[in-house]
Amino acid sequence: MDIKNNILETIGNTPLIRLNKITRNFPCEVVAKVDYFNPGNSIKDRMAVKMVEVAEKEGKLKPGGTIIEGTSGNTGMGLALAAVVKGYKCIFVTTDKQSKEKADILKAVGAEVIVCPTNVMPEDPMSYYSVAARLAREIPNSYHMNQYDNLANRLAHYETTGPEIWNQTDGKITHLVCTAGTGGTITGAAQYLKEKNPNIQVWAIDVYGSLLTKYFRTGEIDMNEVHPYISEGFGEDFVPKNYDMSVIDYFEQVTDKDGAVMARRLAKEEGLFCGYSAGSCLQGLMQLKNKLKKGDLVVCILHDHGSRYVGKIYNDQWMMERGFLDVKTFKDIVSSRAHNRLITVDPTHTVSEAVELMKKYDIEQIPVFKDGEPVGSISENGLFGKVFSNAEIKNATIKDVMEPAFPIVTFETPIERLSTLITKENGAVLSKDEAGMFRIVTKYDIIQSLTK
Repeated sequence: MDIKNNILETIGNTPLIRLNKITRNFPCEVVAKVDYFNPGNSIKDRMAVKMVEVAEKEGKLKPGGTIIEGTSGNTGMGLALAAVVKGYKCIFVTTDKQSKEKADILKAVGAEVIVCPTNVMPEDPMSYYSVAARLAREIPNSYHMNQYDNLANRLAHYETTGPEIWNQTDGKITHLVCTAGTGGTITGAAQYLKEKNPNIQVWAIDVYGSLLTKYFRTGEIDMNEVHPYISEGFGEDFVPKNYDMSVIDYFEQVTDKDGAVMARRLAKEEGLFCGYSAGSCLQGLMQLKNKLKKGDLVVCILHDHGSRYVGKIYNDQWMMERGFLDVKTFKDIVSSRAHNRLITVDPTHTVSEAVELMKKYDIEQIPVFKDGEPVGSISENGLFGKVFSNAEIKNATIKDVMEPAFPIVTFETPIERLSTLITKENGAVLSKDEAGMFRIVTKYDIIQSLTK
């Protein structure tokens, strides 16, 4: 029988998946090493368990002890799984820029989570690096894993990630592309792959606001390069000891926006629901595609799962607030129409008068207004049904036959939200423009805007 003894035995042997749409204009084949298939939904499971095993072997982590780590979330999840199986406690220190989902997941597996400010220097007493180190000094029988400088991090990828990629590609890999954070994944995998074939190109993807790219190019740690960025899980404001820059051939930086947008494209176009760094990894490759040629085989490492970012990059409102999402809104729809006048009727008007307006202006929905405010609506479909039950309905007043008023939204409401409000029973929505005048959007307006 093929039965795993515990969850840790399911780590690794994640699939390579061919990208078919986003990279269709590339001169070569691009495949993704999709590591959200690990039980903790990220590549960090590999190094987390390795760090625990090495700490146990060296006597630094003792039975009943407490694991302490500064983490953006994924390493914490891997350590928490190891702690559950092996009987350790966990305290994780993270930053306030990380998604709420990450902290909630860590708490779900029994960890204590401490949130620290993002925009402080690493040596600041309030930084999550400093707080993790302090807790390890103060709490008896505890051990600070320190994924940044713990070389068991890169060893895990030398022993697992690199060999898996080599074997899965039959040794035909020509390029490894990976985001650069702690340095463990890219350095460990690169060390193994370059031992097999020194000609394999290793490209690191960094984010603007991180100092790693300039350090790689100049050997200089320039704190003027460091500024706040939104991207999660990669980029650094110091150089972790896990780096061996000699096995990396090139660094490329991407913007917060481009990485987030590409992550959403991966989900919609490839069915790969990945995290922020995955989108950034592929965006970096897109920027470098002119360096590729026919016959190359590119492997991109997609680190983690999109479920940890549903409140951020997969949330339209979050994306729009940061200017990351170019979304059509109510305003865009009404601004693009040739006829902007709102046709309305009064509750005292007759049905026949409303029908004449529908014919004259070729419309199916008319809001009912009283004293300048919407109080109801009438529709062609609604009137059609009433005519069958009462042929004299044309002489009735609007107040006797009107339907509920159309929903009112803001002028910046995205089209995706409008489409959920317009239903078979409700054919339109209203909003006030900058001048305080009511405007209307119908289902036909939405259809036209989507087909332009």
